[in-house]
Amino acid sequence: MAESVGWDVDDRVASWRGLPSLDRDLAADACVVGLGGSGLAAVDELLRRGLSVVGLDAGRVAAAAAGRNGGFLVAGPWESMYEASSAWGEHVAVDLFSATLRELDHLEDVLGPGVVRRPGSIRLAGLPGPAETEAESAQRAAELKLCRLEAEVLRRLGIAAEIYDGPLGQGLFQPRDGAVNPAVRAVTLAGSLADRAALYEGTPVLKLSPGRVEAVGGTVQAGVVVVAVDGRLDVILPQLAGMTRTARLQMLATAPAAPGRLPCPVYGRYGYDYAQQTPDGRLFVGGGRDRFTAQEWTTDSVPTDPVQRYLDRLAVRFAGTPVTVEHRWAAPVGFTTDGRALCIAVDDGIVAVGGYSGTGNLVGPVAARAAVALLVDGTPPPAYFRSTF
Repeated sequence: MAESVGWDVDDRVASWRGLPSLDRDLAADACVVGLGGSGLAAVDELLRRGLSVVGLDAGRVAAAAAGRNGGFLVAGPWESMYEASSAWGEHVAVDLFSATLRELDHLEDVLGPGVVRRPGSIRLAGLPGPAETEAESAQRAAELKLCRLEAEVLRRLGIAAEIYDGPLGQGLFQPRDGAVNPAVRAVTLAGSLADRAALYEGTPVLKLSPGRVEAVGGTVQAGVVVVAVDGRLDVILPQLAGMTRTARLQMLATAPAAPGRLPCPVYGRYGYDYAQQTPDGRLFVGGGRDRFTAQEWTTDSVPTDPVQRYLDRLAVRFAGTPVTVEHRWAAPVGFTTDGRALCIAVDDGIVAVGGYSGTGNLVGPVAARAAVALLVDGTPPPAYFRSTF
């Protein structure tokens, strides 16, 4: 099966007319490199402050990870609040949770229920269905203990959480989380911003220097620059290679199955495996990276047979029945060593954000808004971001 992205068959993406490519030199108050979720948030924040903005993307808006991920809108850090509180301090973890929840509320207000759904999310202990081996049974029991501990921590912090015990198994339910077609989110936001900012697709950036962004088709003179690229950020900015690393995440999408099997986004096996079922019954399934670690630390975005075979089996577990796979794809994302995303000045007037460790749908926009605050106001990034070399 040829590579194709399941999210893109939505009419709102398929009918996207696209943005022009840069074909001349420009000058603006600000330039944003990368027009995924975080880049578009940076454009929005800069416009809100009254600045003129040029935005550049190497391909189509959200043709990389921002439009190829699982579509989970899950508040908080990439790890559990229990782990983040222990590692960063409780108030820091709570601040990040609150910031991502505000971003989710903002997306819902801007895009509406036709794009953003709020069914909650389930962290499942293990995978749906009976355990297939003794090792899987033991892993499931260990993860269930962590889910219960996480529920206790969340409740103590005043965050809504419930123990899930239902048809899929046992785990943790967080009722305020959401789901989205990430490609629809991106093209809708880009379309709403394009009449106020000069946005360009198909415009790879060649060189960055203070006040100057050289790209295919022209040069942008700008007082401040936000580099909002997650996967391959360490390639675009080699000085960040020790702080962020690119990995490949792979997914597939099925033909419609019985609707309602997954009531909300579900992630299991410590978050390595995940699935969302859209209202029409299609399953969007990803994961398995930890089972092929050496091969998946790569900037390549071509799906591989070993991971896709694993996803085939995973899709059946999530669906509870045989499925027909219609789409397979992959995308590069950035990971940091400690899970804290980057919001870091890399040169005079240039701030980079990225390294979202697989959870950039909400953390990314929060980082982008922090980057604008740093560039425009001189406000240091929050403690939940890595901000120094």
